Amino acid sequence: MTLVKPFRAVRPTRDKVSLVTTRSYDIYTEKELKSILNINPFSFLHILRPGFKFKKRVKGKTRFKMVYNRFIEFKENNIFKSDSEPLFYLHEKTYGHQTFWGIIALASLADYENDVIKKHEKTLKNREELFGNYLNITGFNAEPVLITYPDNDLITAIYHKYKLRRSEYEFTTNKSRTHQLWLIEDKEDILAIEKEFDKMDSVYIADGHHRTASSLFLADKLNKEQNTSLSEGKPHNFFMSYLIPESNLNISSFNRFVSTLNNLSKEEYLMRLDVRFRIENLGVKLYKPTKKHHFSMYLDGEFYKLYLRKTGYKISNALEDLDSQILYKTVLDPILGITDLTNDDRISYKPEILNPTQIKSEVDTGKYEVGFGLFPISIDQLKLVADNNLTMPPKSTYIEPKLRTGLTIFELNGNQNQ
Repeated sequence: MTLVKPFRAVRPTRDKVSLVTTRSYDIYTEKELKSILNINPFSFLHILRPGFKFKKRVKGKTRFKMVYNRFIEFKENNIFKSDSEPLFYLHEKTYGHQTFWGIIALASLADYENDVIKKHEKTLKNREELFGNYLNITGFNAEPVLITYPDNDLITAIYHKYKLRRSEYEFTTNKSRTHQLWLIEDKEDILAIEKEFDKMDSVYIADGHHRTASSLFLADKLNKEQNTSLSEGKPHNFFMSYLIPESNLNISSFNRFVSTLNNLSKEEYLMRLDVRFRIENLGVKLYKPTKKHHFSMYLDGEFYKLYLRKTGYKISNALEDLDSQILYKTVLDPILGITDLTNDDRISYKPEILNPTQIKSEVDTGKYEVGFGLFPISIDQLKLVADNNLTMPPKSTYIEPKLRTGLTIFELNGNQNQ
């Protein structure tokens, strides 16, 4: 039984939505941030970078309080509006030949705590506390957690029904991504969506583990202070989510780049690699893995195919079947000496989908000695890891769609009662 709820979103007015919404804050370079802040007074980045108007960088609780102030100013200046009734929000994003769609709703932190909403990543306590305090002081969340659910015929039919109607929003970004948003106001449609999710035994976090854990951190804190429980219908016991069917999810991989051969010569390194892999030198011919347990490697100006020798690696659980774990257990740790995949500055991760020739171009800069390409993890592998309470290595998946920040905003202190 999965609980999802409609909510009263704060959101941009129709005429300003394309100017307000942004990509995730941490994607922008400093140069890009300054450019947008200088030319676009409506950008949500003014809320996230509140000291800009004073030409000053602010941090910690001072920044959080100023974020709240900028948010209130946007509401006072009628850049944002608040919906009068709790709604579901149907969102579609298209670019090229790809179309993603999902429902923006509230998900239950009690479900997260009780493993109805399943996770596949570990979270860091300091980041949970930091973002939990941010939520507490600002009082809002502007970036939903991406959750995937088993394909459902009725919910899909509702999507197709609304597709025939005029959308509340329709805009295209400078990255050629077209976004549409429909308001699901019909009480029967809202009830039908709630009932379909209630039939689901579990759903899965695809992206946003720290945001979810931070919401739980805050809920536990507020429930303790208010002598309430996680099962009560308080707004802080829920978090904003973007619920997308499994077949509509796109999972690609991160390339791995290592700046050392761990004091091995190229020949010594390849000889040690030969114990675990069949190796084929392709010279300058670009190679990308085409199946599970196959890897690409770029070293000293040449591409290599690496095929895992099944006799030298035992797979006994869902984690050990992941190519990101296999690379760690057979190469990164025992040969290259990378034991801490999160904190070792000798290893870097970059999404393969953003640059098909990245593995060559990054190593050719001289910053790295070797680069590795992996075959993407499947949704079934992701679910199996989560079902068995296992944890993937960092940067095992690059998951799309990415939703715009500021498209819908959930006020934790707002009146969300129906």
